[in-house]
Amino acid sequence: MGQSDEVCQYWNVDECEGNVHCPPRCPRFVDREGTPWIVRPATAEDRDALVAMYDDFAPHQAAQGLPPRKRCRIETWLDDILEAGANFVAVGGDEIVGHALYTPTDDEEPEFAVFVHQDYQDRGIGTEVSKHVVATAAVANREALTLIVDPDNRPARRLYDKLGFDITEQLSFERRGRRTETLKMHRPLDTQDVIAYQHPPIVRADHDGPQSSHSAD
Repeated sequence: MGQSDEVCQYWNVDECEGNVHCPPRCPRFVDREGTPWIVRPATAEDRDALVAMYDDFAPHQAAQGLPPRKRCRIETWLDDILEAGANFVAVGGDEIVGHALYTPTDDEEPEFAVFVHQDYQDRGIGTEVSKHVVATAAVANREALTLIVDPDNRPARRLYDKLGFDITEQLSFERRGRRTETLKMHRPLDTQDVIAYQHPPIVRADHDGPQSSHSAD
């Protein structure tokens, strides 16, 4: 995919100052490999592309049982979060490679999650799509974002640390006869988050370190 696929040939980054109609964070983004993407709110028309992305997810990329393994369960899960959550996708052409969200939208402290297909990790995509979610949640006057993560998932924890999440609780429970440990993390929100995550186009991932999410960056 070339630059012209995602960036209008009449658009000059050096002359763009944005306007009142711009979203909290510019949708144009170039990853560490120089590939341009659009990060935008998900729509109902994205369902099939999201199902395809998650259906091709490597099993070891799942965390806390997400994304589900079977296609029928993926479809049900996506239907729920597309309806109840605020969802953003990283898009190139007709392909979706990243997805981040908070849900439910009417909760003061909704749950955050981010997923990037394994073929596109370590390119800054997870960080970028996550920042759109944080900025949007702040604009929507959510009080905070929360998440659950495996203590041993160091790539995900690096991403969450970068995004400003702090550990608030360590949870322990039995799962299939084995003791499982998880961490609850919390990220307060205010108007400064919108300011901090505003960028003129094109945002570049030159300084973002490698992550993987709940399967990430």
